[in-house]
Amino acid sequence: MSFFRTIVLMFTLFFVYFSQAASVTTYLPENHTYNKTVPTPKSIIGFGLGDRHVRYDQLLNYFEALDDSSNRLKITSMGQTHQLRNQILVTISSEKNIENLNNILNSRNNLSSKNSDEPLVIWLGYSVHGDELSGANAAMVVAYYLAASEDEKVKAWLDNTVIVLEPSINPDGMDRFVSWVSDNRGTAPNADPNHIEHHQDWRTGRSNHFGFDLNRDWLPLSQIETQNRMAFFQRYQPHVVGDFHEMVSDNSYFFQPGVATRNNPLTPKNNIKLTHLLATYHAKALDKENRLYFSEENFDDFYYGKGSTYPDINGSVGVLFEQATSRGMQVDTINGLLTFEYGIKNHVLTSLSTIEGAWNNKEQFIEHRKTFYKNAKKQAKKENFSGYIITEKNDHYRLNAFLDKLKQHKIEVYGLAESFKFKSKEFSPSYSYYIPLEQPKYKVIKALFDTPKEFEDNTFYDVSGWTLPLAMNIEYHQVDSTWGLELSKNAWDFKTEEHQITQVENGNNAYAYAFEWHHFLAPKLLNQLQQNNIKTKVTTENFAIKVAGKEREFKAGTIIIPTNIQTQTYWQKQAINIAQENNIELVALSSGYTSQGVDFGSPSLKTTPPVKVLMIGGKGVSEWEAAEVKFYLDDTQHIPLTVVEKDRLGAIDFNTYTHIVMVDGNYQSLNPSVVIKLESWLKLGGVVFAQKHAAKWLAEKDILRASFVSNNQLRQLFDSSSLNYEDKSDLAARQRIAGAIYETQLDITHPLAFGFSKKTLPVFRNNTLIMEPLHYPFTNVGTYSSEPLLSGYTDKNLIKRIANTSSLVAHNVGRGRVIATTDNLAFRGYWYGSVKLLTNSIFFGKAFHAPATR
Repeated sequence: MSFFRTIVLMFTLFFVYFSQAASVTTYLPENHTYNKTVPTPKSIIGFGLGDRHVRYDQLLNYFEALDDSSNRLKITSMGQTHQLRNQILVTISSEKNIENLNNILNSRNNLSSKNSDEPLVIWLGYSVHGDELSGANAAMVVAYYLAASEDEKVKAWLDNTVIVLEPSINPDGMDRFVSWVSDNRGTAPNADPNHIEHHQDWRTGRSNHFGFDLNRDWLPLSQIETQNRMAFFQRYQPHVVGDFHEMVSDNSYFFQPGVATRNNPLTPKNNIKLTHLLATYHAKALDKENRLYFSEENFDDFYYGKGSTYPDINGSVGVLFEQATSRGMQVDTINGLLTFEYGIKNHVLTSLSTIEGAWNNKEQFIEHRKTFYKNAKKQAKKENFSGYIITEKNDHYRLNAFLDKLKQHKIEVYGLAESFKFKSKEFSPSYSYYIPLEQPKYKVIKALFDTPKEFEDNTFYDVSGWTLPLAMNIEYHQVDSTWGLELSKNAWDFKTEEHQITQVENGNNAYAYAFEWHHFLAPKLLNQLQQNNIKTKVTTENFAIKVAGKEREFKAGTIIIPTNIQTQTYWQKQAINIAQENNIELVALSSGYTSQGVDFGSPSLKTTPPVKVLMIGGKGVSEWEAAEVKFYLDDTQHIPLTVVEKDRLGAIDFNTYTHIVMVDGNYQSLNPSVVIKLESWLKLGGVVFAQKHAAKWLAEKDILRASFVSNNQLRQLFDSSSLNYEDKSDLAARQRIAGAIYETQLDITHPLAFGFSKKTLPVFRNNTLIMEPLHYPFTNVGTYSSEPLLSGYTDKNLIKRIANTSSLVAHNVGRGRVIATTDNLAFRGYWYGSVKLLTNSIFFGKAFHAPATR
């Protein structure tokens, strides 16, 4: 066949294949005139919307074409994802407003402004979950409609409204999903829900590069995509926010309000009233098309870390939309055949109903935002305390990270100008800060610092406790009297006030170097030293020694770099440079003779050999917990982590790894030969760290010498004999822990607790696994307090049963070690307090000796 005939045939097939695809106007109101110079999506991406899943680069190409053709539109780059995809924000308004956008936004950043002619700002965010792509496709339809429509109503909207589109909140997850569907779809449509097209691999498109659910990150701000977005969200200060998702295929369409009793009490009642008002517009739009929908069920407005709830404590009205998913191109459901096009149109309909409803009632939404911030200081004055004082002496990195999160939320924090004494405690200006309640972001402060334990409704869609200082293990106190409190004039700024460590000078001829383990990035520094073949040891006891002529105390867990065991040339300069890069003090020591404690030649100093860590992944293993561990080790501490799926373990040589990490999951399907290999590797000197159900599985295999409370024993804690059927859901809510914060007691003399100065440690718990205390000496590293609940909901029967049980245990297995916890130590990437136990398990997993023989 000639080249010419091949091209003709390809063109013909292309035309036939795509001629059936939906035109953009089939998603839009009828009898409408559009500016023909504005390109349709099909003219840019090459296929009709709904015919296939658009890739992110195609999405960008279309919006860039819109930007080139329309003076109603402006594209702004917010930053890049982990995979270097450009995150864009699309602003659509009248030409006049676009030209004057900076002035409009500058005036909005003054939250006390009394500007009476401010435009309405509507923010529409699509597909935060990358495999929920009806939203991203709907964004192109909405953008075309607003950019090309010649309708006078639309022009009136744009004259008085700034509409902000985030076409894809999760570009990396989006392309992971599109690749999966494109690879597994056929030419003939297949609506069978069992088809591989509808069942993604272990790493789903829902999450971002590291595997995080970005719709849970608005408060923690752990991921780069959220941090990029937050700066612009605070700048635009929208009145209304639409958050577009997908849900299970057998549902229909949901829009808020959700369950009335599951609203966070910090949300103003007027917010709920306005949500109901918008709902009438959504219902009208869907009724016109005879489409099924529901409201006031299932979903809640409690956790402020989601895209539809975070706006509610920022003067906005957030609304969640959920479309039943086709996941692939089409799927059979209880409501009949569900197509991708159908889902796209539903989101288009409610996007436009959001704009129309907000615009028709713009005075109410504008007044709501003004009243929200006007009331903030009044409400703060009614509190029985004036603000919070925070302090963290040892770990400047963790302290700065905490302060930076507050700054991103536009919370003002002030350093102490001089020492302040409060309730017999002295707060140093070097590492203490004050957060006044009387500021515009009063409700955000409350959301981050409050520790509620009782709720109107105990059923939670997400978490019930997320208190930021507890998560980051930052000491904080409510201040009821500011007498004698002198503050710096300017609010804290990371760029100007980052704490810099002064390195000890004249260290090239040192007998040894030392750095303390309480620094958050100490594991990163240790790993980098090891990767550069610099040999290290860890002290297992406290010691004191003269440094520059003065006595100085060092805690157990201090890392020593003895000069006489090094084999590298120029290693001193390398070590000093690496310490400086991590902003950790490297102390030069002139002698190995200590004034207190053991000398540096003592056998109680344990070698810290290089580590090589394997984490078990694959179907049945928690994608979220695996992501949290990977993010902490890889991105934060720069420790490489090898992830191996369960079904590949049989072919892996465990002897090439020093540690194996097992996060929550179902390990029952592991081949018996793999279990034997794991136990043999352990006995020869390996270290296993296991969380939650992984720990329970190890106990069932008699590898971990622990016992867990059975499900039957848990059920017996609740008397259900007199309950009616309508009480069933309430009982289920009482029998689970939907994310709460607990207090544990650490044995801070244990090597796994090196770097912790306080015996109490808050941990995050979202399961009902209860591990009884081990009866072997020195094996219980962490134990729940007698009254353990710090924040969030747990039924009193469960609290009582969890009290005084084990949270973290560790013991020998032959020459190896097993370490197990019932908690999620790295939850959502912002639990900077407990996550140190993970790296301690990696670097000091062999620094203790605790047999557990029966």
